[in-house]
Amino acid sequence: MAFRKKSTKNPPVLSHEFILQNHADLVACVGMFFVLGLMFEGTAEASIVFITLQHSVTFPAAEERATESKFLYYYGIKDLATVFFYMLVAIIIHATIQEYVLDKINRRMQFPKAKQSKFNESGQFSVFYLVSCIWGTFILISENCLSDPTLLWRAHPHNMMTFQMKFFYISQLAYWFHAFPELYFQRTKKQDIPRQLVYIGLHLFHIAGAYLLYLNHLGLVLLMMHYFVELLSHICDLFYFSDEKYQKEFSLWAVVFILGRLVTLIVSVVTVGFHLAGGQNQNPDAITGNVNVLAAKIAVLSSSCTIQAYITWNLFNVQLQRWMEEDTALQAPSVKKKRTKGRSSRKGTENGVATSNRVDSPHKRKEKSS
Repeated sequence: MAFRKKSTKNPPVLSHEFILQNHADLVACVGMFFVLGLMFEGTAEASIVFITLQHSVTFPAAEERATESKFLYYYGIKDLATVFFYMLVAIIIHATIQEYVLDKINRRMQFPKAKQSKFNESGQFSVFYLVSCIWGTFILISENCLSDPTLLWRAHPHNMMTFQMKFFYISQLAYWFHAFPELYFQRTKKQDIPRQLVYIGLHLFHIAGAYLLYLNHLGLVLLMMHYFVELLSHICDLFYFSDEKYQKEFSLWAVVFILGRLVTLIVSVVTVGFHLAGGQNQNPDAITGNVNVLAAKIAVLSSSCTIQAYITWNLFNVQLQRWMEEDTALQAPSVKKKRTKGRSSRKGTENGVATSNRVDSPHKRKEKSS
């Protein structure tokens, strides 16, 4: 995701450079197409599928004094249209942050090209993780998950979601799906694409798994812990890009990272154990959220353990790479000093020989004359 320089010449319409420079405007036009569809009776019904949440069920008020009915949601095929629309919104927001915030900081700080892509990546992820942590924490508080942790495995009904819970998961899926076209829009280097694809795919796999298996509260808690650690990581990177003296903050993040992985594993084991420990169903039905079988237990726990091991392994690789860079940076000045010392000693000897020849030359002339 390199820093983009706007050229004075206008590229040809629908050319490669034209799409890269104006992709946010093009995507905004597509999004306005769905919004304008709400204004006409013939297209309003189709546009609503893309803009609003679908698959809702109305429940009567539980309390006698309550007059308003309660709306709960489940997932369905129409959610793909909603995810597509909010993926367009994520692309527009991404371009807005890039142009009006990150590009201006790049111009002011004058980062080299090697740091520009990493700075843009950390800046975008920092904004996303910060908003997601605040939003997810608000949902956990409003649904009493923090005050009553047992809701993680005894939420009722188990195959329904509230509006804010479903909208959160739809937004998360939309954001991570939008990361695929951003690899093209931000001109990601070919050597960085496999790493980005694995990173995006792992997030999509686990978010979609929690959404489809109705493990909404568990998935939300694990996401908040994961996002908090990643937020600290990218904030440390931003400080490091601004001034390399902040490199020591990486050790603090490493401690928080390891603690976050341990807490994630503990919460996963405890929640899945209690949620799926009660009598196993012999007739599982994933559509209704009835996945209380041994296979589901093994799949959820193995997936959680695998992703934690993979992320931890990446941490060790990054740390080793940084240590190697530090060693090479420290060894380079010493090698230069040795080379300069060798050159100075050679020059000194050469100068000494020259001066001795100059001093001895009169004596040699006398000896020759005698």
